[in-house]
Amino acid sequence: MSTPPRPSLKSLSATPTGLRAAAQTAAGPAKGEPKGGAEGVISALRPDAQQGDGRYPVAWLHIHAPKGATPTATSRCLCGRDRSAVGHRKVLALISDHTAHRDNCPLHTTQEGRVAA
Repeated sequence: MSTPPRPSLKSLSATPTGLRAAAQTAAGPAKGEPKGGAEGVISALRPDAQQGDGRYPVAWLHIHAPKGATPTATSRCLCGRDRSAVGHRKVLALISDHTAHRDNCPLHTTQEGRVAA
């Protein structure tokens, strides 16, 4: 007994001979559009969801001290201060200097408690 021949995996369909327009569907709401107030959802958004308390970083101290290698450090501030140090003793001095800079930096000092001119 012999097995029947396997059908071809490719399907050959008849090619249309003329041009025709694609079927149109009803326009629904676009993605991200509000659906309306019928569902009871407030659609108003706050202007900035992550305002915080008004504080932001002004100065950065980056210390790199891998085990068994020479430590390095950089101290940067938005006021223009940019210092670096290499070696254990100099890095410790830069850490102290960075801490002292917080009291002297014009961007950190507040007008609170000063006498008005």
